[in-house]
Amino acid sequence: MPYRVLFVCTGNICRSPTAEGAFRLVVAEAGLDKQIQVDSAGTSSYHIGDAPDARSSAAAATRGIDIRALKARRIQEQDFNDFDLILAMDHGHLNHLRAMRREEHKAEVRLFLDYHAEARHRDVPDPYYGGAADFEHVLDLVEHASRGLLAALRAKI
Repeated sequence: MPYRVLFVCTGNICRSPTAEGAFRLVVAEAGLDKQIQVDSAGTSSYHIGDAPDARSSAAAATRGIDIRALKARRIQEQDFNDFDLILAMDHGHLNHLRAMRREEHKAEVRLFLDYHAEARHRDVPDPYYGGAADFEHVLDLVEHASRGLLAALRAKI
């Protein structure tokens, strides 16, 4: 059975689909796409069914990451049993996820940047109200954390 990872941000249109795409690429390049499955969701229902923000898609595309086909969805209670690891983009998301998670749920809940050894902060900043440089910064963070996450998961799969 594959190890399942879920990335979570607010609306599932910027940070979490970017993280999903970046990590999916790292997993595929390692030849582990059968052993590791990846998805993303949001804590809110603002953008259910929407594609990722065009700026996120454009920034990701410059690095060979295609997230255009993804569709926003809201995290559900069942996700805590369907996934092994749920990664929050910031402390607000982490608090939301911890409040949703019941003791009988199997998923571990953590911050994504826990896997970025050199990050000065543990929150992936929201680029939504920023410019192109903010979307590039998010990509820098999630690509680095994706490599750290893959290294950590190799021992579990």
